[in-house]
Amino acid sequence: MEAGLTASLMVPPVVDLLDDLRARGLVHDHTDEAGLRELLDSGPVTLYCGIDPSADSLHVGHLVGVLVLRRFQDAGHRPLALVGGATGMVGDPSGRSDERNLLDAAALEANVAGIKAQLDSLFDFSGDGAARLVNNYDWTRDVTMLDFLRDVGKHVTVNQMVAKDSVRSRMDGDQGISYTEFSYMLLQAFDYWWQYEHYGCRLQVGGSDQWGNITAGIDLVRRRSGAAVHGLTWPLMTRADGQKFGKTAEGTVWLDAARTLPFELHQYLVNTDDRDVERLLLQLTLLPVADVAAIMETHSDAPHERRAQRALADEVCTLVHGAGATGRARLAAEVLFGAPELTAARLETVRGIVPETEIGGSALDGGEPVVAALVASGLCKSRSDARRAVSGGGIRVNGHRVESPAEPVDLVGGRYALVQRGRRYRHLLVVD
Repeated sequence: MEAGLTASLMVPPVVDLLDDLRARGLVHDHTDEAGLRELLDSGPVTLYCGIDPSADSLHVGHLVGVLVLRRFQDAGHRPLALVGGATGMVGDPSGRSDERNLLDAAALEANVAGIKAQLDSLFDFSGDGAARLVNNYDWTRDVTMLDFLRDVGKHVTVNQMVAKDSVRSRMDGDQGISYTEFSYMLLQAFDYWWQYEHYGCRLQVGGSDQWGNITAGIDLVRRRSGAAVHGLTWPLMTRADGQKFGKTAEGTVWLDAARTLPFELHQYLVNTDDRDVERLLLQLTLLPVADVAAIMETHSDAPHERRAQRALADEVCTLVHGAGATGRARLAAEVLFGAPELTAARLETVRGIVPETEIGGSALDGGEPVVAALVASGLCKSRSDARRAVSGGGIRVNGHRVESPAEPVDLVGGRYALVQRGRRYRHLLVVD
């Protein structure tokens, strides 16, 4: 994946990290704030955030947690990005009303590899303050059941576990909760203890649905090691319209360019609701809070121009896929949504973005080339369907409205024709 560290790796020292997180709306629950501030002020702190490896790619919602870790790294701390190879075999009940499907070792290994490739572009894994990718399968796989019951289960009461909201809500539901998922809390607590002992980890961060699991780990570290460690969560991300963030009618918005094209990611963010855009600029980008405020002030002068949404889309797409992909996404949008002049270079940018069909050079010969183009593209089922579409005024070729089936199809660069039916359906014809 083409990407890079697009922002400076150092937050200006005048910015207090906790104050910055609070200004971004990224503080929901936390342990003793005075103690946490004292810890962060004492020097570099090792912290971790868990990532669910249920797919071979992160999705756009994961960026909140990933960028929280990045903000800590930029402030001089040492982040651990924990991919749950072990806990992924069990499934976290938090935020769910039904049982997760369990993944086998081969699927989890493939998922972890895919996620690691994406994280390489979002963190600095070398030099001072280097981030570290860890997999809890590495320290869990050789633990026997008897050892786990003695060293972990002994320190946690069932009363504590059933008091957690994530467990209680499932127990009160129709499907209940399996012992497998019930034990997840103990595994995550064990992760915190193990990383404290081996990496000196003193802080766990996560979404608000993880608070019960985080506090279980804090308690286990206190009981087994006699140490005080901390936790911090951010609010779960939802959209103002009530829909789940990162979901579309077509499915999840992934960070993997093979699953969700950079253009599609860019367009998803360009279409952000005005009610959400400031929060997303604060939480999904590395822009300083003051810069976000300036963008919003400019945006308020002409909301219809969607300046804030375009800034959001540019920042996120560049962060994930690199500046080149962002430039191509913007150019593709110009081509698809009304570029004043189409060129071969412009149409080349939409290849892989819209459906395309290769046709022979003689396919558009004859008395009704537009009809032939519509049928070849599949936008019309038959020649009679194509004629009706043209007479109805809903057909454009290379951005120009077609008035007659007999109009010639002028190939851009001698090779391309962008055929459009209505507002939604586009098809690129490529002459071989």
